[in-house]
Amino acid sequence: MSVATASLAEEFDRGLGDPRDPAAAFSYARCAELDAAEEFPGEICDLLNARGLQRYYVPEPLGGKLRDFPVPLQLIRAVARRDLTVAIAHGKTFLGGVSAWIAPVSAVTQLVGAQVIYGAPVSWGLTERAHGSDLLAGEVRAEEVPGGYRLTGEKWLINNATRGRAITVLAHTGGGPRGFDVFVVDKTALAPTEFSCLPKVRTHGIRGADISGIAFTGAFVPASARLGAPGTGLETVLKGLQLTRTLCSALSLGAGEHSLRLALEFAEGRQLYGRRLLELPNAVRTLADAGADHVLNEAVALVGSRSIQALTGEMSLVSAVVKYLLPSRTDRMISTLGRFLGARSQLTNVDIDGRFQKLARDHRIVGIFDGNTLVNLNSIINEFPIVARYAGTPYDAAALRTALDPDESLPDFDTVRLRLVSRAGSSLLRALPDLARQAKHTPAGEHAARVLDHYTELLAELACHRPVRITVPRRSFVLAERLSLCWAAAAVLGLSAHTSRPDPLLADGLWQRAVLGRILEGLGEAVARPAGQDEAIVDGLRARLEQGLSLSLLPHRVAEGTSR
Repeated sequence: MSVATASLAEEFDRGLGDPRDPAAAFSYARCAELDAAEEFPGEICDLLNARGLQRYYVPEPLGGKLRDFPVPLQLIRAVARRDLTVAIAHGKTFLGGVSAWIAPVSAVTQLVGAQVIYGAPVSWGLTERAHGSDLLAGEVRAEEVPGGYRLTGEKWLINNATRGRAITVLAHTGGGPRGFDVFVVDKTALAPTEFSCLPKVRTHGIRGADISGIAFTGAFVPASARLGAPGTGLETVLKGLQLTRTLCSALSLGAGEHSLRLALEFAEGRQLYGRRLLELPNAVRTLADAGADHVLNEAVALVGSRSIQALTGEMSLVSAVVKYLLPSRTDRMISTLGRFLGARSQLTNVDIDGRFQKLARDHRIVGIFDGNTLVNLNSIINEFPIVARYAGTPYDAAALRTALDPDESLPDFDTVRLRLVSRAGSSLLRALPDLARQAKHTPAGEHAARVLDHYTELLAELACHRPVRITVPRRSFVLAERLSLCWAAAAVLGLSAHTSRPDPLLADGLWQRAVLGRILEGLGEAVARPAGQDEAIVDGLRARLEQGLSLSLLPHRVAEGTSR
């Protein structure tokens, strides 16, 4: 993140108070109480509104403060680092409003922007009980009548469906992919007989969130409530998902950082076999791997969020890669750290205040948001022919640099440049050979060369790949996983090449080598570790804790301990 974004995140986090102070409104203790009672965190959401978080959900042209997408990424990450339920409950409004940001500016898009800025929750009515992620199978219908439409049908498993004032609804208006539209439904404008909110669904994680639904029975909405031209609803939603899938990475980053902090704090004071846990090689290796995975996730999320503005036409692929990698790798990291903590990872109010078991439960749902793992892998599979066809073509070096340099100014976001499928694959992947050559004489050079070998082999397979409409073979998903890891490696190499801030964790190619090693392991290689690498990674992370900094490549001061 840029220096300005880091400063904003630091100020925002400080304004929320010390989460370790039980008297603070947004404390770990209060979040545990709400979770046990399965109660919505309304007061904390009000605090976030008072701090202006919702203003960063609304683009500047509509009166908000959203100029650069890495900003809400970092602010939501700061909330998720404290509590995922709160981050999801509040951040869902961005998802609810995103269709309005994609559609041409109109009176209704301006109204949605004003409501979000005011603090009104907005929900996104996409999924249905019988169809899940299959949006084309949606049965909620909008029948055209004089002056507008009448909605009939049910949307289910919708965040804030009950608490939200407005809901953006994808409804069937005709036949085929062009037979859908998105409507902004203001529940306060409906007659009581025209809708009913469905009961809250009890969930394993995010227990306090409003996961419910809404049923429409001939609900009248004016024609002016439709977003965009007739028949563009599915396109609007699919383009909006490119933004939301990318920013969902903030949830995983926050949860991953929280779990890593807890594990490091546990290791500091724990002894085993008469030795400090931090003196045991296996313990240090576990923490070092988790730290490398967390840094890998951050690099992917940062480059992904910057690509929204720098490489907008490639977001169909980028967003799917980000949404596949972040939740899945974070789930695995949390699971590994849970075994590291042992029984304490399952207990409440013992040593770590039950925070770990809560974040582990809460995070499992992130992989389902806005398309589950298989949906995102399938989106990547759909890009195979284009990635292979354009692999050897030139790329826009200036645009790519903008995506990779955290301190470079981003261009204005232009929704017109979003594409349902990228036209020329991935600039970052096309740059991987150059990035690997640039790293040749660095400590990460050997790892970079091996990743490039994997990518070259992968391209040969992609060139022979033939699309399958119905039953996608297992091998295609494996190729998509490998392509995602190659993209992540390119993000790591590109980000490190454009980040020159003095920092012990970034010095001597330490994090690049460790992260690329984790990627190579994901690609099926056994990777030898230089002596002292694990210890150096863990020491760098511990230093951040001791200095009161976030566990980040580009850290800022956090509020923990400020009340002491």
